Amino acid sequence: MIFFWVISIGKGLLLVAFIFAGYRLFRGPTRTDQIIALDLVAAQVMGMIVLFSIDHGQPLYIDLIITIAMISFLSAIALVKYIEKRYL
Repeated sequence: MIFFWVISIGKGLLLVAFIFAGYRLFRGPTRTDQIIALDLVAAQVMGMIVLFSIDHGQPLYIDLIITIAMISFLSAIALVKYIEKRYL
């Protein structure tokens, strides 16, 4: 019973954090803030997938999380390099 509540509270907190990160993603004052918010949203999606995986007992989704983490990291670096070259 407590396991259900812990997973539900975790999903709710991630949803609230997703709303705040989405606001920063669309209304960020600078492009750098938007890139950081996009990386944060990717981390939150990974957290939701972890909670879903634990809730349903499917360890198969861990591979998906690793793939999302690699893509998120590489895209953040690529965007920062693009902005750095653009403003120099």
